[in-house]
Amino acid sequence: MKQFRHKTRIASVAVSSLVIALVTGSPQAIAHGGTSTEGLEQQIKLLEGQLKAIRDELNQVKSKAAQDQQEIKKVKEENQQEIKKVKEEIVREDRVIKKVEEQESKHHHMIFFRGGYAHNLQERNGASLQSNVVPLGAQDPGGNDGWYVGAGFDFSLTKDVWGFLPGTEVLAELMFEYKRFGHSQGNALANAPSQLAGGAFNPRSVTISQFTLTAAPKIKFMEGSNFRPWIIPAGIAMHVVSPATESVSYVANPGYMVAVGADYRFWKNFVLGVDARYHEVFGKFDGVNLSGMTAGGYLGIGF
Repeated sequence: MKQFRHKTRIASVAVSSLVIALVTGSPQAIAHGGTSTEGLEQQIKLLEGQLKAIRDELNQVKSKAAQDQQEIKKVKEENQQEIKKVKEEIVREDRVIKKVEEQESKHHHMIFFRGGYAHNLQERNGASLQSNVVPLGAQDPGGNDGWYVGAGFDFSLTKDVWGFLPGTEVLAELMFEYKRFGHSQGNALANAPSQLAGGAFNPRSVTISQFTLTAAPKIKFMEGSNFRPWIIPAGIAMHVVSPATESVSYVANPGYMVAVGADYRFWKNFVLGVDARYHEVFGKFDGVNLSGMTAGGYLGIGF
């Protein structure tokens, strides 16, 4: 634009100069040439040629200015498009960051509360139940079926199996549960007073329960999804029984645990899940075999 104004100013000066030259030059031509019109016609033709040249130059300047304006407009449009692309890229990056933050905020560590059905593979016996040591009284063994409640927490170790398997999370689970297998009519040792002391047959009810503590690796699939199936390939479990065994012992042999389950994130960091677990205790401990299973549901809270 500055160039256009400059050239226009030059053209105006040139036109003014030509007009002045014509005005000042015509009298001289008449004075020298008398009343001859040939010199005047030549002067007019020369002036017309110069005016045409100036007009052509002005047209070129206008055309150049129009081209410059188109170029400036094109550059502005390109800049606006670039700015728009940058803004869109920033919006996309913000969405990605927000999504990552949302995924990060989802439960990777979790506390959960469980409950459901419990089953022992064999009936319980013991010092105050069915007893081979004191085979007196009701001799009523404990039942196989019952219920359980428990709680535990998952601690996230890796979200991708340490880089080997994307989308698969490994957690450390620590859990406890209390199992109740109902009541049983006690034998002579549970009689009030004991039949060993000559008391009348008056058996008391004995509550059959079990406490289990487990620690295990939990492999959870579909990282980033609300629905997450999982498995426990193997974990260690310790069991405490009540009433006491034949040798008046409360702690049974350690065993292993396998489990399978799934949970669903239904709101914020709250999940509902189901699981089934099998406990294997090799052989008997003081006549008691605690191998069994549980199946139920749980409520989890991520943190």
